[in-house]
Amino acid sequence: MARRNHLNDFTRGRMIGKLEEGRTVTSVAEEFGINKSVISCAWKAFQTTGTAVRKVGGGCPRTTTGGDDRCRRKEANGSQQALLLSNSLQQRGDKLVQRAQKLDNCQWSRALFTDESRFSTRSDSQRVLIWREIGTRFYTSNIKERHHYGGPGVLVWGGIMLNGRTELHIFDRWSVIGDRYCKEVLLPHVRLFRGTIGPDFIFMDDNARPHRTLAVEELLESEDITRMDWPAYSPDLNPIGHVWDALGRRIAARLHHPENTQHLKQMLIEEWALLSQEMLHQLVLSMRRRCEAIIAVRGGHKPY
Repeated sequence: MARRNHLNDFTRGRMIGKLEEGRTVTSVAEEFGINKSVISCAWKAFQTTGTAVRKVGGGCPRTTTGGDDRCRRKEANGSQQALLLSNSLQQRGDKLVQRAQKLDNCQWSRALFTDESRFSTRSDSQRVLIWREIGTRFYTSNIKERHHYGGPGVLVWGGIMLNGRTELHIFDRWSVIGDRYCKEVLLPHVRLFRGTIGPDFIFMDDNARPHRTLAVEELLESEDITRMDWPAYSPDLNPIGHVWDALGRRIAARLHHPENTQHLKQMLIEEWALLSQEMLHQLVLSMRRRCEAIIAVRGGHKPY
């Protein structure tokens, strides 16, 4: 069957409906005869905008061919432009980290660190183990970042503070869009902590696209919630990353592994409540040291 690279709004809506039912991108691509990359782009756009209708492009009519565009991109020396953009983002990230470094323990105590994480029913991490020279584990050449997860599982959200934590929220579906983020996270959980801490409350989330929608921005402004500036893709800085690791280890250490997602949800809620508050306390207090370490390696990876 010939693969299509374009689809109308009706087909796009049918396709997204099947993905919401839990179908995989590969199976939907086979059924509709559409390239997987097209389906993935449409799915990501739906998760961000919440609609399957594609926006009509604006601007002047196209007067060049794809071949002309490729030639011009080569002449513009794209690699040099990419380097300039990378340096600009690096400098902005350095400034944000340096600003965070100046916060004292009293200010960190008013910060709520949040993030989402996926947990799978599989006990095997699917990692490929290799031998490395001693002391080279965190070299950039030995690290490959991944942002996808496999197997049946659940998506959770949580937050930690110096003297507390939020309830563990489990999403009914794997995808999170801006409206769901507002209704299921910001209103029932973050607003509660803002009311308890007061105007000095600081809210931290990462730069995921659902966290940067207009609906989210308007809600945070209306509730007078101050959001911390945060560099994109900075897992070494967010202390809640260690909490997810500890939570996963507690699930793996259980005598019986989760048989299905419902069982996994129950285990996660139970183990989240049993996490040591002293551990959370020490993780938040480590923020100043984390900032110093990240500045020293200019955004590289650090073993904590």
